[in-house]
Amino acid sequence: MQRTTIKQVMSKRQWLGALGAIALFTGGCMSMMKGVPSDLDYSTARATENGAFRLSYKTDPALIPISKLHQWTIHLETPEGKPIDGATITVDGDMPQHGHGLPTRPEVTQNLGNGDYRVEGMKFQMGGWWIVNFGITADGKRDQATFNLMLK
Repeated sequence: MQRTTIKQVMSKRQWLGALGAIALFTGGCMSMMKGVPSDLDYSTARATENGAFRLSYKTDPALIPISKLHQWTIHLETPEGKPIDGATITVDGDMPQHGHGLPTRPEVTQNLGNGDYRVEGMKFQMGGWWIVNFGITADGKRDQATFNLMLK
């Protein structure tokens, strides 16, 4: 019985094509991993981009799960620390290295009072660098805040 080797099955051109595809895939994966800026701020509280508000968040559970729905509580206040109720807040997320967003459409579902709001529908489908953006309209002002997350 004669054994057929892979060299006999694939031509030299096919081998080069397969090696090229592997190199492109590996290079793409490596470039995605290198794309995380080293100076990212992972704080859970910050001033909004134009300084109109301060926003912070807590997650439930405290350790953000991968591929599971969970909720956040955000706290909105003036720069002086006065809680803001009655705001309109939008939520969106993105994974910059992969060019896709969240698999869900999270939203603020309840004003809890004292500047606290419940966000439901949070879900991250994989580990890595994520950004979560909050658009805020309150007291006649509009602003936004972006938070960085590194999920494992």
